[in-house]
Amino acid sequence: MATIGIDLGTTNSCAAFVEGGRPVIVPNVEGERTTPSVVAFSKDGERLVGTVARRQAAMNPDRTIESVKRHMGGDWWADIDGKLYSPQELSAMILRKLRRDAEAFLDQEVTQAVITVPAYFDDAQRQATKDAGRIAGLDVLRIINEPTAAALAYGLDNGEPQKVMVYDLGGGTFDVSIIEIGDDVIEVLATSGDNHLGGDDFDERVIAYLLDAFQREHGIDVRRDKMALRRVAEAAREAKKELSALESTQVNLPFLAQGPAGPAHLETTLTRAAFNDMTRDLVERTSGPVQTALNDAGIAASELGCVLLVGGSTRIPAVQEHVRRLTGKEPSASINPDECVAMGAALQAATLSGASTGLVKADNSILLLDVTPLSLSVETVGGVATRLVERNTTLPVHYSQVFSTAAAFQTSVEIRVLQGERPLAKDNKAIGTFRLKGIKRAPAGVPQIEVTFDIDANGILTVSAKDLDTGKAQSITIDDSGRMSDDEVERAIRDAEQYAAQDGLRRDFMAARDEAQSLLSEADRALAQVGKQLEKDEKKQIKADAAALRKLVGKKLDALSAADVDELRSAKDRLERSSARARTLVSRD
Repeated sequence: MATIGIDLGTTNSCAAFVEGGRPVIVPNVEGERTTPSVVAFSKDGERLVGTVARRQAAMNPDRTIESVKRHMGGDWWADIDGKLYSPQELSAMILRKLRRDAEAFLDQEVTQAVITVPAYFDDAQRQATKDAGRIAGLDVLRIINEPTAAALAYGLDNGEPQKVMVYDLGGGTFDVSIIEIGDDVIEVLATSGDNHLGGDDFDERVIAYLLDAFQREHGIDVRRDKMALRRVAEAAREAKKELSALESTQVNLPFLAQGPAGPAHLETTLTRAAFNDMTRDLVERTSGPVQTALNDAGIAASELGCVLLVGGSTRIPAVQEHVRRLTGKEPSASINPDECVAMGAALQAATLSGASTGLVKADNSILLLDVTPLSLSVETVGGVATRLVERNTTLPVHYSQVFSTAAAFQTSVEIRVLQGERPLAKDNKAIGTFRLKGIKRAPAGVPQIEVTFDIDANGILTVSAKDLDTGKAQSITIDDSGRMSDDEVERAIRDAEQYAAQDGLRRDFMAARDEAQSLLSEADRALAQVGKQLEKDEKKQIKADAAALRKLVGKKLDALSAADVDELRSAKDRLERSSARARTLVSRD
């Protein structure tokens, strides 16, 4: 069984494996090296993932979901025809396609993977990503930060001692990491970022520009027309890409809307200068995290040996120029920004498939040390966030602290755990509530309760506690609305497996249906052309078999069984036999 590395991206995803000690990108069944992170549902219930989903988006906007990664770990659901899908389930559909494509390419089963996440993902987002992998039928060996994976891929060929900045601007998130490559060690010194800044935001600016231009020319606002809006969004995405190579581009969308004077077309020119002007503040927003990462790492930009650009949005010339101004360095062109994250994940996957514990060696020489991206605190008296684990602490982390009661004769204590950098609890994100029960009644401040925080190499937090007075370990319940429970994950796994089987039936049924429809056309044509040459009973039998087959062809795809496929094929065989002579007569004529 093969083990793969997966870059689960906001806009596109990518998979890789290691062959002969080198990472190799896995092409999908469409022959592409990356797969659009798009999920769609057809009207008859078929699930579409990747390029086929993106192609039909304009005609099916209500059942097409993009950029689901931005909702990971949050309380967001997609409502498709009355059925709710969580971000984990939708991401699992993308992961399942990547897994199947890898199995087709490698001609072997794939059950293990390393999956990447933005360095600034919090505990709930990392856990949600891991749950998505489980639903897709993958044993997720490790969650690794995207900039770290990119540095790992870079370090494979550039292992000389140096400090590297990874500037990762993807479709939905921005991360920057300062990484030191030593003789045998790749160590993350600091990381910072913005989980709500990426290529999608650049697209939104172009979309608004095109909609305003169309409204000025035709007096029509198409913002409420979902189909038109999807066409504009696709055109905006393509225009953005073209402006990375051209100084201007033409946007032409015929028949975008129907106006009083007839069909209205969108025809406009977008220049790179105009694009740079409308997105200037987005580019500038990357400056803060860059400076924070440099400060946390304790180095100046001049000490950097290399700057790596990762993520498709770093192809924007204004972004590249901004990085040059920030760092005084010419960004390296030695790695592919769309593929390097998956390649780094594959290197780690190859190692972990042999041993899934401890710190990671990318090959037999490079040791990888990652960090936690956000500080970990607990809420104490007065709503203060008391810092326990500082951001950019090397993983894994094991930290214990003794707490006590704030009121007399308490039999339980509640501890709110927070992630963030603000001094007040209310300004940070609450990631869980931990309740310790069964404390011996005593005056305030007397009980000694040791709470232990463990952040594993995935950046995922677990908590344990014990009462030092009794020495007994106590259970702690984690309440996190952003997480799926084990039961929910198991149910989603069953649904995904059930769909996989149903998907196979759909493919078999549609193939048989296409053959049946072709046969029905031939039979109808034969009856029309040579019916007078046939015996009465023969004609009657052809008509009866055709009617029976036509009824089966119309069966809905969302309620199929294996028996339905067999019945369709049997009915087709009967019509083939009964109409054989008539079709032969037609071919002779």
